[in-house]
Amino acid sequence: MSARALMIAAPSSGAGKTVITAGLLRAFSRRELRVRAAKSGPDYIDPAFHAAATGADALNLDSWAMRGPLLDAILAELASDADLVLVEGAMGLFDGLPGTDGRRGAAADLAARYRLPVILVVDATGQTQSAAAVARGFAAHDSAVSVAGVIINRAATERHRAYVADAIAATGIPVLGALGRGDVFALPSRHLGLVQAGEHGDLSSRLDRIADAVERTVDLDAFLSLAGELPGLAPGNSPAVPPPGNRIALARDDAFSFIYPHVLAGWRAAGAAIVSFSPLANEPPPEDCDCCWLPGGYPELHAGRIAAASAFREGLGNFARTRPVHGECGGYMVLGEGLEDADGVRHVMAGLLGHSTSFARRRLTLGYREARIAADAPVFPGATVRGHEFHYATVTDADADSPLAEIADGQGRSLGPSGGRRGRVSGTFFHAIATV
Repeated sequence: MSARALMIAAPSSGAGKTVITAGLLRAFSRRELRVRAAKSGPDYIDPAFHAAATGADALNLDSWAMRGPLLDAILAELASDADLVLVEGAMGLFDGLPGTDGRRGAAADLAARYRLPVILVVDATGQTQSAAAVARGFAAHDSAVSVAGVIINRAATERHRAYVADAIAATGIPVLGALGRGDVFALPSRHLGLVQAGEHGDLSSRLDRIADAVERTVDLDAFLSLAGELPGLAPGNSPAVPPPGNRIALARDDAFSFIYPHVLAGWRAAGAAIVSFSPLANEPPPEDCDCCWLPGGYPELHAGRIAAASAFREGLGNFARTRPVHGECGGYMVLGEGLEDADGVRHVMAGLLGHSTSFARRRLTLGYREARIAADAPVFPGATVRGHEFHYATVTDADADSPLAEIADGQGRSLGPSGGRRGRVSGTFFHAIATV
């Protein structure tokens, strides 16, 4: 079987796409189909649930941050060892930036580019026949995007389900199933989204229960029959982001987990080796590496342990004397002088950059970013990189370090200097997705 694909999307965020996608992935995997998953847009957390459901890395596809050849290469990689590829949309199906068609960051961009039939998840909470108007409107909104079917979510009763299903079916859009409400579909959340997949000790059994519910309520054969064949796609031969070294010490644990699989795959394809270590286990970056990368994550939840990890902090300081160290978002927070946790307690951090941050004095910062990296920066000197910011932490003590980059938002409006650099150390709240 050649790879076929579908997109799971919704009219808005919060409709239950991630839980339903994970249940579908696990259900088809149990049928012994080779299933792979992708997530539209910048997201670290949801793809980890997709990966847990399938046993294979889930990748990101971002029509704003990634050029066409990179999108093609990532989807080609997914399709190369899959019978079925499911792409979960972000936010609402058509939500993205105003601007050039196909480069808005919307899930619909991907659906149109790859002719992905869309299965629309419609949250029936608080409505009955009006759900049909929503489905009809989404099906008619863009002729380049095909809404091939609907899954109803959060039906309160059998009568509620029947009212909604009959109304949608009358529009000519197939109703593939209807899920109810209940704890089986609940996954706990925190400030950046769902609690990370790796923090659930019972995740596999949770996914099996969700898949059981999907198998009972969704016509999987009808769902699979709607999948479209993917067009011929060219594999990639260049990394999305240049590797910052030949042997990269990568912090990886519950405090440092936000790095995109496509970035790591590109580094490996370019010949770089990735060596993981755990700051929470008080491990310093390995001495046989020539660069250290501290990704984002949740250092604010583990600030006390990081402050107490003397071997990590001392080893990081020694490493930075001779080799580059870079921190993204949470990693940037750890490179500063101090981090104030949610209770207002200040914890000493690495002190390799001059700023301090606070999670007690929160302010949401969210959006696409284009960064022009300083020509003398320790990593990506002179490059233009597209990515995003998503954090609640604020800078409380601005540093006197040189800025790492000049950044603009997704529509090109200048946001001024970002991050800092001092000697071989650099950091920023900005997450890199791809160079331009």
